[in-house]
Amino acid sequence: MFVVIFGRPACPFCVRAKALAEKLESAGAIDGFRYVDIHEEGITKADMEKTIGKPVETVPQIFADQTHIGGFTEFDQYVAEQGLLSAATQ
Repeated sequence: MFVVIFGRPACPFCVRAKALAEKLESAGAIDGFRYVDIHEEGITKADMEKTIGKPVETVPQIFADQTHIGGFTEFDQYVAEQGLLSAATQ
């Protein structure tokens, strides 16, 4: 599974999502991840809304293998439901 995180600087949930993805990657639970700084890349919430297909109010916005997961809370829950967390803590 490859994870893409769309976030912005100084966003605490973005930092947490990136840290979780790094932990999963180092444990071999995911194939890798990419963090996209929306300010640096010039991506707006409207741009993300077009991709996701619904209003975007917050970041991070996270995708797993091109499937929209949601924000950090949903990503954390997804990791737990997929059993990836146990792989990352071993």
